Amino acid sequence: MELHTATAGGEGVRIRVDYGRVRSSDEVPRRRGTTVSVKGLFHDLPARAKFLRTAGAETRVASEAVLLLALANPGVGLKLESNGRTLLDLGPDEVWTDRIEAIWGDLAETLVPLAAAGGAGDVSVSGLVQRPDAARPRGGRRYLFVNGRPFRDPGLHRIIDEAFRTTVVEGMRPSFFVRIAADPSGVDVNVHPAKTEVRFRDRTAIEGALQGAVRATLAGLASTRPIGRAGRVVPDRGAGGSGSRPGGPPEPLESDVPQLALFVPGRTDRGDVDGRLAEVLDGPVFSGPELWQLHDRYIMAATRDGLLIIDQHSAHERVIYEEIMGRFEAGGGTAQALLFPVTLRFSPAEAAAVEELSGLLARLGFELEPFGERTFLVRASPQPHPRFDAERCLREMIHELTEGSPLVDSARNQHERIAKSMACKGAIKAGERLSPDEMRELFDRLFATELPGHDVHGRPTILRLTVDELDRRFGRS
Repeated sequence: MELHTATAGGEGVRIRVDYGRVRSSDEVPRRRGTTVSVKGLFHDLPARAKFLRTAGAETRVASEAVLLLALANPGVGLKLESNGRTLLDLGPDEVWTDRIEAIWGDLAETLVPLAAAGGAGDVSVSGLVQRPDAARPRGGRRYLFVNGRPFRDPGLHRIIDEAFRTTVVEGMRPSFFVRIAADPSGVDVNVHPAKTEVRFRDRTAIEGALQGAVRATLAGLASTRPIGRAGRVVPDRGAGGSGSRPGGPPEPLESDVPQLALFVPGRTDRGDVDGRLAEVLDGPVFSGPELWQLHDRYIMAATRDGLLIIDQHSAHERVIYEEIMGRFEAGGGTAQALLFPVTLRFSPAEAAAVEELSGLLARLGFELEPFGERTFLVRASPQPHPRFDAERCLREMIHELTEGSPLVDSARNQHERIAKSMACKGAIKAGERLSPDEMRELFDRLFATELPGHDVHGRPTILRLTVDELDRRFGRS
């Protein structure tokens, strides 16, 4: 092994070591930096060479080790050569996204900075996570670092995946690059011979900070899918705008225009919505024409730096889902008595499901009464919007909950299964024309949710089109 190193203002030193014995140590000038050369590893221990895999496999292992060093130390330039071939050649980078782009190219454009989140004590989390729309079934780049040290922890991977729930399609694996800063006295790095695992004294604080940071990041519009090239959102340079009121005060309500009640009577408080918009929008909304509906399925809203395009069905799914989960936590929701009870007859399996789920359905707002063999009377139902078809929604929900689907099969429990199914079946559909007040109500309700940019299927509710992208398309930049 030969080690040649020098600090910025000091003399260079070159040390040669042969199988544990120092052969020479000389002052040899060089630029600041370090070069390590290793060859003939098994000259004195040929038996160890028998345990090696193929040259290609061992090269990949060595490359991964250097890659971890490169990710942990973006300010340090690294070059890796093997058999005369350059495998890595990385200059020093000021920000992490530059280092990631140098290694994996376009992956960097799909990453957004983690929102600041602290845990108990001295725990903090930073880094980058992938936009949900860019997640893939396999091949996600997933790296964890604690106090600059790379480590593996499948449990923390699961915490991050759990934080992505209802924002990615089931089975997708988002990439992430996460730094954890914690008091070194609370981190044991000597639990694995290869130092690839660590043990935390207060693991609950680590998990809480990690999940909180990811959820806060997914609540922002930077995590939604852009149209065209979004460019990279660089950490430490600001990922969000200042935000402002989306077009001034709302118009007075017209009594003859049907409003989206969305489980809560009346309109959303403007102060709450404006505060939420200031948190999640990349820029303030224009004060001109507020909202437009395109082809009776998309709602458009202008912002200072472009345009938001909202899928009305997906947006309403997110609203209803979070409303239902909130109602379950509160102990139940309100119901509206039907003028004429509806008689529904189910298959044997569906009837059994109705009986099994009767308590949860009642908390949701469905008042069901047995009425003969496999037949039920629906006397009351929730009323998420004026066009809500209680009979069709309940039939489709019971069928899905009985037969299963990727949506409900991915749920953690019956509460979530019902909430997802109800949100999907009960939301307003594409093709339904909305009045200006209905669009405003839906827009406000969406931005009052925890995760406005993603529906319960893991699809986006919002697309972002920036003025920069339009200028590029029109040849202005």
